[in-house]
Amino acid sequence: MSNRNLSNDPKWLTEAREYIGLKEIHGWRHSHIIIRWLIALGAWWRDDETPWCGVFAAHCLTAGGRSIPRHWYRAKAYAKCGTLLKKPAYGCLGVMSRKGGGHVCFVIGEISDNRLVVIGGNQNNQVSIASYPRSRFSHFVWPARGNGVPSLPYNFRYDLPCYARGNYSQPKSEA
Repeated sequence: MSNRNLSNDPKWLTEAREYIGLKEIHGWRHSHIIIRWLIALGAWWRDDETPWCGVFAAHCLTAGGRSIPRHWYRAKAYAKCGTLLKKPAYGCLGVMSRKGGGHVCFVIGEISDNRLVVIGGNQNNQVSIASYPRSRFSHFVWPARGNGVPSLPYNFRYDLPCYARGNYSQPKSEA
């Protein structure tokens, strides 16, 4: 039996997957794609070395017809841009705290050792799929609709695909 989520990405997650592998460029040159996102979002800066996980989340949510927080460039602002969930759902925002700030990403699965698999921007200076201990997450949020109306995930979204650690190309077989 396959996981229903794998063939049914929310629009913002489809957008996020399009950019896996996009890297920032160190030095005086910058990624023209990240700069394009900054311009579209109305940022006052034009570089890809300022933390940009929130920029990536804002771009994907906007492309998917969802609301973004007023301070979309702050990872922790995403904790208040939708419906707080008690547990992660496929495609939800995962918000983490860390010394000096936070991180925001999209949850796409889990690993049996209590880690969550996510797609995020500015993970090792690129858009990538990575895993983090579940304990690092402070909030799981289902994004509000583009008009700000709260929404909830379908129940099947809580059935997270299970991955093997380090192999995020294909979930483990459920057979």
